[in-house]
Amino acid sequence: MSKQHVVLEGSARPAKAGATRLRDAAPQDPVSVTLSLRGEVVTGDQIPAERRQDAEKTKAVLEQYGLTVDQVRLEPGSIVASGPVSAMNDAFEANLGIYESPEQGEFRGREGELRIPAELDGIVTGVFGLDRRRMAQRSAAKGSGFNSSFTPDDLAKMYNFPAGQAEGQKIGVAEFAGFVTAEDLQAFCDRHGLQVPRVEIVPLNLNPVSAQEFQQLSPQEQKDEIDAAGEVMMDVQIVAGLCQAAQISVYFATFDQQGWIEMIDQVIADRPVTVSISWSRAEDHPGWSGNAIQEISKRLKGAAKKGVTVCVSSGDDGAGHQIADGRAHVGFPSASPYVMSIGGTKIDASGQEVAWWDAPGHRPRGGSSGGGVSMAFARPDYQQHIDVDSLNPDGIRGRVVPDVAALAGSPFYDLIFLGHPAPNGGTSASTPLWASLIARINALLPPEKQQRFFTPLLYQSGANGTPLGQAACRDIAVGHDNASNPPAVGYPVKQGFDAVTGWGVPDGVALLKGLH
Repeated sequence: MSKQHVVLEGSARPAKAGATRLRDAAPQDPVSVTLSLRGEVVTGDQIPAERRQDAEKTKAVLEQYGLTVDQVRLEPGSIVASGPVSAMNDAFEANLGIYESPEQGEFRGREGELRIPAELDGIVTGVFGLDRRRMAQRSAAKGSGFNSSFTPDDLAKMYNFPAGQAEGQKIGVAEFAGFVTAEDLQAFCDRHGLQVPRVEIVPLNLNPVSAQEFQQLSPQEQKDEIDAAGEVMMDVQIVAGLCQAAQISVYFATFDQQGWIEMIDQVIADRPVTVSISWSRAEDHPGWSGNAIQEISKRLKGAAKKGVTVCVSSGDDGAGHQIADGRAHVGFPSASPYVMSIGGTKIDASGQEVAWWDAPGHRPRGGSSGGGVSMAFARPDYQQHIDVDSLNPDGIRGRVVPDVAALAGSPFYDLIFLGHPAPNGGTSASTPLWASLIARINALLPPEKQQRFFTPLLYQSGANGTPLGQAACRDIAVGHDNASNPPAVGYPVKQGFDAVTGWGVPDGVALLKGLH
């Protein structure tokens, strides 16, 4: 066995900000990793011979290092392997350690570049799961308990949802923490006179905590789980309230880079009509390794090729996306060209729907619709006619987000959690609303026009020369810019497409008509 190793390009990660290395990881502790192989996601029936050969070679090399290959997924090009810390350090020269940070407590991590066996150079393009630092953050603004929060019927009327309840449709909901409470779902449906839909829990590399496990957690861990469960139940209840006849799959994965890979691999395998993701990190957050952004987006491209519309919240912290350096930032995976990015609105004191901005434009005291121009992804072909420039002096002509918007701020969504009314919002709420609308529309389209990646269609012009997004969305041309202090100046709200609410909020019937 050759002991030569080469640097894995794009694998460099700095130490997590604010984290301290406490000790080396115990040599016998178990580790599971997901390796990514070269090449695009395969969406046809035939797996190329090169993909099979790459998988076989990688498996053989990993086994030489004492690792066990648990899964080989040829379609996305992923291999899941497990083994002790000692074997992982030998295979990838990772020098794994136990770190501690105020945000996350103790976690396994690493810093610097990975080195892979020389035999796998050019074959393996990413190794994810060695470092468990958090790379998924929820977008959610807490509700204020107003009795005027919007019910499913209110939302369906406000956005002119087409008839039906998404009969025969599969909807995915992505979660990186928390759990589903069947009692709250039942109470929510009873409150609104709805049938309880079929909800399937799909644990990937994370099992939702059980009642017995919950009792064994520390008080702080219990609080974290309850907070996360409230967000999970918001997603599930919004989709359940608008798509009672759909099959809803709730995917659970770890909130690190590996969790993102595992999540999108499952989406590719399941091929739902749409997926709602209300989690993100800034695309230029220092915690990302360069190859993680590439490998996640590669899989999102594969999902889009299979006609899956992945809806991702644009964030609740305006143009800064929780990086307080005075520059403008956008979230990932919202910025990927292969998703639909969802921004937010609110109802102001006069009853008008406007762009969402509550001082100071970021959490925890306020919030605003995330949006802007990507520094990582070039402007896709479908957005070439969009005229929005980056606020950053060194900005590129990048992907513009969000694509569309829906209610995120007051008066929030009518929800139930732990048996009590729990109005809530944020772009975490507008995102499952849009996923629900896509499922409702897809159910009513002729077979030959179903299961299409929805985002580019919004930018295509119809017979009258008007883009579908402009013709079938209600423009939000009023509201505060999305300054998040910092930056003190955000992207402006204006007539037509903008980087705060995109094309605006939906007219579901008009969208259905435009897609026929």
